[in-house]
Amino acid sequence: MPELPEVETVVRGLRKSLPGRTIREVRLGKTDFIDDPVSLSQALPGRRISAVTRLGKFVCIELAPENSTVEGLNLVIHLGMTGQLTVKHPADQVAPHTHCFFALDDRCELRYTDIRRFGRMLIVPDTRIEAFRDRLGADPLKITLEEFSARFGSRRSRVKALLLDQGVLSGVGNIYADESLFRARLHPARIAANLEPAQLAALHRAVREVLADAIHLRGSSVSDYLDSEGKRGGFQLRHRVYQRESKPCLRCREKIRRVIVAGRSSHFCPRCQPAPRHRNARGKAVKTA
Repeated sequence: MPELPEVETVVRGLRKSLPGRTIREVRLGKTDFIDDPVSLSQALPGRRISAVTRLGKFVCIELAPENSTVEGLNLVIHLGMTGQLTVKHPADQVAPHTHCFFALDDRCELRYTDIRRFGRMLIVPDTRIEAFRDRLGADPLKITLEEFSARFGSRRSRVKALLLDQGVLSGVGNIYADESLFRARLHPARIAANLEPAQLAALHRAVREVLADAIHLRGSSVSDYLDSEGKRGGFQLRHRVYQRESKPCLRCREKIRRVIVAGRSSHFCPRCQPAPRHRNARGKAVKTA
């Protein structure tokens, strides 16, 4: 599933061609992933694209009205597992499973392709976009150490579960949670409230660095992800633990292990990321994983 770096890469690509363009026509195929397809197809024609931004894992296309008496709208898109947004010429070959065509005034069209249709597309009026944004967690690229420590330091949840909680941090998924924990040398099953301030600071720094590095390499293409130009990302070549079970750690050569934490596969190095300890019935400290 595309995470923050992949969505940010798509947004940056769309910013090169969409702002200033006007949507002339909307053509829809399958619509089970669209909240209100009739309203979407009727409300968008005539709207000018004023900006393309990212809200967590959502692409947000801001749409200005034709006149000031009409409310502005936002076309909000979650790419799900296999969603792709590309700008094409109408004569370009249409990829299978392309379900939405937004014809633009420069004779190009924005296309949405989604093989599995686990994505989501909806219209959010300007008057409700702040409420939509407030339901999301903090942006990990912007969150301060103080806010990060406050959100994590008092929680009795596993640190991996908190990284995946979109109400805590918006945009981090399994790939970048595993990679961030490895960089911070923290086991995914550690209880967040038990972390020392220095460990919280290391995790805060690791999350930001991993995401920034992934954005620089245009995301991770481990499955179907392609950017807005139809190109694969490159950060999958820099993964240190994610999907590297039984392979040697690139830091210490110990074999990478996989465990289930918060219902998700979690990859880690047992030497670089020692398991948390608890007391058994005899009061002896033992590892939990």
